[in-house]
Amino acid sequence: MIDTSPIGLHRVLEPSGVLPQAALRLDASPGLRPGEVRLRVERLNLDAASYRQLSAKHGGDGAAIRAEVLEIVGARGKMHNPVTGSGGMLVGVVDEVTPSSPLGLKPGHRVATLVSLTLTPLALSDGLARWDGLSEQVPADGHAILFARSIAAVLPDDLPVPLALAVMDVCGAPALTDRVVRRYVPCHAESGPRQGSGPVVAVIGAAGKSGSLSLAAARRAGARHLVGIVPHAAEATLLEEAGLADAVVIADARDPVALAGSVRQAGGPADVTVVCVDVPGCEGGALLSTRDGGIVVFFSMATSFSAAALGAEGLAADVTMLVGNGYVPGHAALALDLLRAEPGVRRLFERRVEPALDGGRVEHGPERRVEPAQDGRDA
Repeated sequence: MIDTSPIGLHRVLEPSGVLPQAALRLDASPGLRPGEVRLRVERLNLDAASYRQLSAKHGGDGAAIRAEVLEIVGARGKMHNPVTGSGGMLVGVVDEVTPSSPLGLKPGHRVATLVSLTLTPLALSDGLARWDGLSEQVPADGHAILFARSIAAVLPDDLPVPLALAVMDVCGAPALTDRVVRRYVPCHAESGPRQGSGPVVAVIGAAGKSGSLSLAAARRAGARHLVGIVPHAAEATLLEEAGLADAVVIADARDPVALAGSVRQAGGPADVTVVCVDVPGCEGGALLSTRDGGIVVFFSMATSFSAAALGAEGLAADVTMLVGNGYVPGHAALALDLLRAEPGVRRLFERRVEPALDGGRVEHGPERRVEPAQDGRDA
């Protein structure tokens, strides 16, 4: 038996010696070991790439999607999509805390986990009976386990739970964008940054959750020109109404030459390109849209990092590529502050948790159903 580990090695069932995220199966039993916290699960938030894959596989059949999610969790002891390698996050209420836990949580706290479901021991007890399988947010009953090195944030009182959960699901993107933009000029002085107070920033998937927050973060951090890339006119209208970008571009991010040309016409090439879409094949376009000496930040779980690396080599693209790992100190607070301070960001988010126009309802409690608008999903 492995001694209790702050990173959860003691919960790995197979194969031995790997971290919980890489494990095929985790021990999701409710009994706690020193340093652990048990949550009573109220809502899962499947990541966009995983949900898109499941929906496409089952042709939008909600019952089939629900059945596969249950199968994955039951077999693996965690929500870890074997195709996309991704999972999501959850909201729950703290049920029990061991005395040696360093997380500062107390029984009764309602929290959002800021670590992936791919490494969180999870057991479901309700068969997901209240979920129709047609949205990323999943009302659920069950329990989950946090380790000493896990991250969780107590949910704010001033925001509906579905809205706060949607923000926290992608809070790593604006936080890293903020860091990259603030550091860009001093870090690239030798390579000759452009005139102006800050970089040109292009965001691919700009009308989505992580994309809209990244635009707002880049503006606040000092970007001098923001280019928002969206796939169709409806999202362009939404982004223009939100007022988050200086130029809005309609382009297929999977068409590298067309995308790069559109970004140039809109004020590029970019000094910093942020990829926030949940479809594969966007690596080449991001590289071609970024100037030599620039930075590409990949936040999508659909990214092929071999395609990005080999593509940069083949294009002789002198760019720095960063993988957004979802954690930057203070990321949740920064994202929530952007939501509160930027009306355009809030409107875009509310479209994903507000009812469709057919009379559905937004429910603020975690035990009720949410129906986000079906107008495109981001990372």
